[in-house]
Amino acid sequence: MIDTCILIGVPVEAGTGRRGADMGAAAFRAAGLAETLRDLGLAVVEQGSLSIGPTVPRPHPNPAIRDIAAIAAWTEATEKAAYAAAGRGMPIFLGGDHSMAAGSIAGVNRRAVEDGRELFVLWLDAHSDFHTLDTTESGNLHGVPAAYVTGRPGFEGWFPPLLAPVKPENMCMVGLRSVDPAERIALRESGVRVHDMRAIDENGIGRLVGAFIEHVRARDGILHVSFDVDFLDPDIAPGVGTTAPGGATFREAHLVMEMLHDSGLVRSLDVVELNPFLDERGRTALLLVDLVASLMGRRILDRPTRSWS
Repeated sequence: MIDTCILIGVPVEAGTGRRGADMGAAAFRAAGLAETLRDLGLAVVEQGSLSIGPTVPRPHPNPAIRDIAAIAAWTEATEKAAYAAAGRGMPIFLGGDHSMAAGSIAGVNRRAVEDGRELFVLWLDAHSDFHTLDTTESGNLHGVPAAYVTGRPGFEGWFPPLLAPVKPENMCMVGLRSVDPAERIALRESGVRVHDMRAIDENGIGRLVGAFIEHVRARDGILHVSFDVDFLDPDIAPGVGTTAPGGATFREAHLVMEMLHDSGLVRSLDVVELNPFLDERGRTALLLVDLVASLMGRRILDRPTRSWS
């Protein structure tokens, strides 16, 4: 772990079919994220929020797709910010919808490649977001970032050129419970590690995440964590527009964050899809701040932790 956190708001909502996700970064700040990190002894650099200029709409052969020019612009802006911030500390990207991960992961991986490090991605989400521009039926482009950053075809000429794709086998998805048929086929052929909620029920989330952490460590890699609010069960985190019942519990989520902190491997983080318009008195934002605090070192007791390898 590194001791400087760089907070970057990415107020994009064009990747989802409903309004409100662009207010997520402000909600994290109102819930005291910066103050919480400072209380843990960390330096915090508040970089504000990114923005894009006007874009010219572009029709795609897939008529379902909307706002592709805006998402491409957000991807480019986020990639540049991620690349720069990854050289100065630990960037924490505050969403915004999950389309922002196309830029955040691409940027931190470009930095990792230049530094001679191998990047791995832990994708905590109810959805795989593994559609291409050709396979998406909803047209909501928060459903494509994992496909883009792993170099799946069909983005050329529409999204910014991917300077540093992530190896599919370096991505581990945990918590899936809503995956479209086209995504299931693509995942099966990709090499991405996939652990749905049944796998969590059968094996325990600690064993699954622990095995991935040990794999990253054995490869001398570093980790990017992409945390979608809908990874959590909507009973504890209602402030998201893509709720899927049966998600991770409060303790499962904290265990993952605590294990990630103990690993010392995390170098960057997305927290995405918080929609304050759908939240209950800031409940989801406050929970996410607590989870980020666990990732950054807050613990209930100082105790040795068991090996999950």
